[in-house]
Amino acid sequence: MTNQIKIAVIGIGRWGVHLLRIFLAHPQVSVVAIVDPHTERLVAAKQQFNLDENILLTTEWEALQQLPELTAVVIATPATTHYALIKDALKQGYHVLAEKPLTLDTAECLELCQLAEQQHLILMVDHTYLFHPAVEQGQGVVQAGQLGDLRYGYATRTHLGPVRQDVDALWDLAIHDIAIFNNWLGQVPVKVQATGTVWLQGKGSIGTVSGLADLVWVTLTYPNNFQAYIHLCWLNPDKQRRLVVVGSLGSLIFDEMSPSSPLTLLHGEFEHQGNQFLPVNQRREVLKIEPGEPLQRVCDPSNF
Repeated sequence: MTNQIKIAVIGIGRWGVHLLRIFLAHPQVSVVAIVDPHTERLVAAKQQFNLDENILLTTEWEALQQLPELTAVVIATPATTHYALIKDALKQGYHVLAEKPLTLDTAECLELCQLAEQQHLILMVDHTYLFHPAVEQGQGVVQAGQLGDLRYGYATRTHLGPVRQDVDALWDLAIHDIAIFNNWLGQVPVKVQATGTVWLQGKGSIGTVSGLADLVWVTLTYPNNFQAYIHLCWLNPDKQRRLVVVGSLGSLIFDEMSPSSPLTLLHGEFEHQGNQFLPVNQRREVLKIEPGEPLQRVCDPSNF
């Protein structure tokens, strides 16, 4: 196929290998290089995907400069490396798809966004959940007013590992739920509060940023005084991926751990009779979701 988008995948760890899989299979994309500092990962990827000999496998980011037709780079490296890599990529004229978080500093994020705009390049963050069919449909339900007056929201994202050594549970996990709440509400928070507890990687841990929280509780306050409460933990074997928005007419539940019914609308409201509040109109509605892998939609070449 002509006019293929030529990309390089930077980092093929736990998430990067999935990005590589999808781009290798896409007819409009040609993966021309893979960069990872761990040689054993490059060898494993070559065997797993039966890579073409023409694909450059290298441990050095600078080696990409020998590829004049490179169009875009996919960055799936530790968050602490994002700023320098993304800045360099934009300066070299590459479009960038970066794993979240973009960087660990607000000023750096703004700088990179401004640089991309100046260079007329696309800088996209992989917020995979925003491409999930259930999340897209949920946005329509909330913004159509089917829940009535919005009251509050809550989310739980817990599991046993992986434990990261570059960011804490807040930076690693909260981004997903914050993105979904922002998407469904059509707003961004005006106030954020977070408290964390550290057990595994406290001050003095070798090779880590000191004090990485394993458990985090977050409260988001939005312009209309809607509040969302998020529970995050990466050392809890009770794996949950659940987000709920509650309104005066019902609750909308996105439960990723329920593949047969990931999006459910629970109807129900109160009828005021005398000094009593009686529940009425209660019923459960499982919303039909179109099939599709969200990450494939993230990687659609039209983004570049």
